[in-house]
Amino acid sequence: MSARDGFAEQTTYGDFDPEADRLREECGVFGIYGHPDAAAITALGLHALQHRGQEAAGIVSFDGKRFQSERALGLVGDTFSDRATISRLQGQNAIGHVRYSTTGETILRNVQPLFAELDGGGFAVAHNGNLTNGLTLRRQLVRDGALCQSTSDTEVILHLVARSRKNRFVDRFIDALSQIEGAYAFVGLTNKKLVGARDPLGIRPLVLGDLDGHPILASETCALDIIGARFVRDVENGEIIICSEEGIESIKPFGDLPARPCIFEFIYFARPDSVVHGRPVYQVRKRMGAVLAEESPVDADVVIPVPDSGVPAALGFAQAAGLPYELGIIRNHYVGRTFIQPTQSVRELGVRMKHSANRAVVDGKRIVLIDDSIVRGTTSVKIVQMMRDAGAKEVHFRISSPPITHPDYYGIDTPEKDKLLAATHTLEEMRRYIGCDSLAFLSVDGIYRAMGERGRNPLRPQFTDHCFTGDYPTPITDAVGEGPKQLSLLAEVG
Repeated sequence: MSARDGFAEQTTYGDFDPEADRLREECGVFGIYGHPDAAAITALGLHALQHRGQEAAGIVSFDGKRFQSERALGLVGDTFSDRATISRLQGQNAIGHVRYSTTGETILRNVQPLFAELDGGGFAVAHNGNLTNGLTLRRQLVRDGALCQSTSDTEVILHLVARSRKNRFVDRFIDALSQIEGAYAFVGLTNKKLVGARDPLGIRPLVLGDLDGHPILASETCALDIIGARFVRDVENGEIIICSEEGIESIKPFGDLPARPCIFEFIYFARPDSVVHGRPVYQVRKRMGAVLAEESPVDADVVIPVPDSGVPAALGFAQAAGLPYELGIIRNHYVGRTFIQPTQSVRELGVRMKHSANRAVVDGKRIVLIDDSIVRGTTSVKIVQMMRDAGAKEVHFRISSPPITHPDYYGIDTPEKDKLLAATHTLEEMRRYIGCDSLAFLSVDGIYRAMGERGRNPLRPQFTDHCFTGDYPTPITDAVGEGPKQLSLLAEVG
């Protein structure tokens, strides 16, 4: 059986969805303290973070007496562009969340922020990341009598805070964090405080901003830009930020570990106009393309990005290689889920609803296609064939990251290892499967050079890069544990 045959059932036009063969976004969090328009500003911040999750959005505010919660499936604009909705979210303190589920189903009871009434008052929390021992902790909590209302690992933190024997909320929060593993950026809201926390390795991002003297916590700097807020600094790895009437307090209860931020923030997740760990994402992606051109040159006529994620790297590749850059693939940004397609002939046309070839650029040319990653490879097959159908003489595929050979457990929705093309195929098998004339990936050291490093330090890696190396920086308890993975006996309808 050939490499292509092994994946043939996934590559029909009827099954093709360009978004299904991507590394799916994680989640985005936002919080603001002490502003009279807290909910409206939070909604704007979530709009800027929409790229991090499109399944659901929620906001919780506090008006000095009560918490108000509004959560819904769908995009931020579907719910929070309505003036009546924002007016119901009273108060000067608010947190918000956009969600793409990596644990738990896409149902309303999983939409964050989650809320619980504790003996000291209310506590709402929103989470970007994934707890690698969340399922293990959940099972223990249920055995001890906890009643779980969601299937999200985020609910675990509520139970751990509630069960802590510490007196002060901050100490209870620290107690809860000390029991969890994995990657997280939390924003939380109590009766008196806005709190933020980042995992000890800083895998998931979180920044501190300021809007006219009011502190803000957000996943990315682009959420500060949209509201005209000032970037103050990154929340450090292992740091807890507490915003209250007394000001801003910083606590680092877990000591100082070397930071290992997720390298995929730079490759794919962060918005190009964000600055992550002091590095402008757009410039980093251009350098990835430039290093790729140095490592894997090709004799060609034109460089073409796979939109939209491949655009900055393609610019960098073209400039370094001295080749023209052209938009040879046009993406339709106004297509959601493809409509129900009744026949095979109509299904075969569905691919062109989202991507179409620019024949004037492609016809008769030797082209270099640039994309940021290959996951299952099904999209790459269709894109290459589209270029050939448009008259491309040669199609050379260049990927501005190393081959993805291991699944993620820290908040990125990757397939299991046997569904990752690079984990089951040699480079030549991948080339034949995709149907291109040549295929090359950026090396691991190359991506580190693009990040401004001399290379990867194998003794103390500078980034979380397990998808390429298999080097998981924390325990992955749930992944190696035994027992059923079902989180709920309740199936919701509608």
